[in-house]
Amino acid sequence: MTEIAVPPPDSVPAPVVRMRGSAAAVGGRTIWSDVSLEVATGQFIAVLGPNGAGKSTLIKTILGLTPTVAGTVEVLGGPVGRRNSGIGYLPQRRAFDTSLRIRGIDIVRLGLDGARWGTPIPWLSKLVTPERYRARQQRLREVIDLVGASAYAHRPIGQCSGGEQQRLLIAQALIRRPRLLLLDEPLDSLDVPSQAGISALIRDICRQEQVAVVMVAHDVNPILPYLDRLVYVARGQALTGTPAEVITGEKLSALYGIPIEVLRDSTGRLFVVGQPDVPPGHTATASIARPER
Repeated sequence: MTEIAVPPPDSVPAPVVRMRGSAAAVGGRTIWSDVSLEVATGQFIAVLGPNGAGKSTLIKTILGLTPTVAGTVEVLGGPVGRRNSGIGYLPQRRAFDTSLRIRGIDIVRLGLDGARWGTPIPWLSKLVTPERYRARQQRLREVIDLVGASAYAHRPIGQCSGGEQQRLLIAQALIRRPRLLLLDEPLDSLDVPSQAGISALIRDICRQEQVAVVMVAHDVNPILPYLDRLVYVARGQALTGTPAEVITGEKLSALYGIPIEVLRDSTGRLFVVGQPDVPPGHTATASIARPER
């Protein structure tokens, strides 16, 4: 009989993020408490909830910018803030001014040179060794191609659409090959097709680059088909799990304190009715596609 080798327990990769009974406070006020969460390599996780619930605070806690007042948080196998070089971070933003002439490719290059003052100077970057320069240029091309931005990367960033700008900024966050990507409302102010396109792109990046992604979002609609897990934050509490586990009328109603219905149609799709704080221009229903058989 052929024996099957079983890997030892310590060969199982540690979670990229591990929170246990964590609580965060800002200005002396507890924002949320008793949050437990694990994020594995290659997972796409969304953080959802109403305005002021502490979604961005969760991201800042993972970065070590907002300290916890209870529980524990480990990031990339160590204490928060110690291994931020392995994290790509895209904060909330507004669209670039249409008159801004910096090229998209130079915005992406800031991911390599952003620790220095000023805008990247092409001839200055050639002062590094030829091997390093070629490697940097190769990675720049790879990451721009990865996000599908090759056709407009040399265009002034102000002349790019909102969705194109967001793809270039995601490329900037990815250029140093992070193990964890934190995105704070990257879908904000984008139209519905652009939101779906960016969501699909992020899911593909998780799989291809084996990057764990934690993304703050307002509206669950465009991202549900692509998520592995999600975190709902409301009224100082958090609900975590797979979409099918979390999105039930009973659980969401208890979390938000208002009646929320979850309906299922004949094809197996789930619809959330009564979702609070959905931005203008979005429907108040969300769907989860039935898993393929």
